[in-house]
Amino acid sequence: MTNTELLVALIAVAVVVLGGGAALLVRRGRGELPPPRDLDAITEEYIEHPEHPEPHLPSEDEEPPFEEVPADEKDQPPAPTTTVERPEPAQGRLVRLRARLARSNSSLGRGLLAVLGRADLDDAAWEELEDTLLAADVGVGPTTELVDRLRTRVRVEGITDPETARRALREELVALVDPTLDRSLALQGPEGTPGVVLVVGVNGTGKTTTVGRLARVLVAEDRTVVLGAADTFRAAAADQLSTWGQRVGVDVVRGPEGGDPASVGFDTVKQGLETGADVVVIDTAGRLHTKAGLMDELGKVKRVAEKQAPVTEVLLVIDATTGQNGLRQAQVFGEVVEVTGVVLTKLDGTAKGGIVVAVQRELGVPVKFVGLGEGADDLAPFDAEEFVDALLA
Repeated sequence: MTNTELLVALIAVAVVVLGGGAALLVRRGRGELPPPRDLDAITEEYIEHPEHPEPHLPSEDEEPPFEEVPADEKDQPPAPTTTVERPEPAQGRLVRLRARLARSNSSLGRGLLAVLGRADLDDAAWEELEDTLLAADVGVGPTTELVDRLRTRVRVEGITDPETARRALREELVALVDPTLDRSLALQGPEGTPGVVLVVGVNGTGKTTTVGRLARVLVAEDRTVVLGAADTFRAAAADQLSTWGQRVGVDVVRGPEGGDPASVGFDTVKQGLETGADVVVIDTAGRLHTKAGLMDELGKVKRVAEKQAPVTEVLLVIDATTGQNGLRQAQVFGEVVEVTGVVLTKLDGTAKGGIVVAVQRELGVPVKFVGLGEGADDLAPFDAEEFVDALLA
């Protein structure tokens, strides 16, 4: 073999070795989970023997790779201790929505009032009213119901002035949003166990942020809380939740990156029981609702958590700006876990407010909280009358 042939052979071997190593690193970096059948066995093993490392993850006994510390970082002072914040009470936050909706060019209330303020409400005007409601994602059924009721009232009561029409519109909208629904959170488990809240939703809806904000709401009510970072697919999700917890002095249970989400849920409820916490809130992975395997795994998180204590609340987080796509998400999640309440995020004046009505009708469960903006305390308990007043402001 010539020197040239020998050199080519050595290069080929090096490429194969380096390529295999890179593939392993990429797979570990993605935090991929094993197949569902293998993951079930891993979960049961973890519950029986939590001291055993998960077989699909690197052992904790493995020597970590040596990393040279830059010279300018060796003598840095320790990071300052995070000051524990006292969140503001949640009641009354929904009034902020009035200003945001008033600034929105797509305000549902403005469009409705523009039509009802006309001197002559002919068939064309009522059709325009229907179009306005449909464009705001109210849905065909509720839209037809609202328009029919308004037309009847205008005719029977002889409504001719805009102010009376506005009052009638407010009353019908409040009835449509349904103030009789129970929008309280189930935060008490049986026999003194903590309330267990499972928060679900797809990536991008603001789910992890909602968990952090919900913790602030509960702390403001003087409840003790434990958070669970069961979104093990994204290291950033656990880090983000830990930051939320530190700000209000709340413990956060997290597992290894790429670990079993159900095991994290199990450990979170266990810690809540051991510490006597009032509420346990578990952040799940941002499931793609079109992926059957991932949705099955979400159901498993709930089943495994309930080995410790019953789940008392399942909150589905929906981006209010997604319209009909958000409704499809709600349908699929409702088939996998029994959703008990909805959190609508990004309801800040750019969203189509009619989604509140549509999602309640679709799932048969109430909207319990709404996200109003980007602030830490921009999560508000939903109130039907305040919401309608904000629409019509």
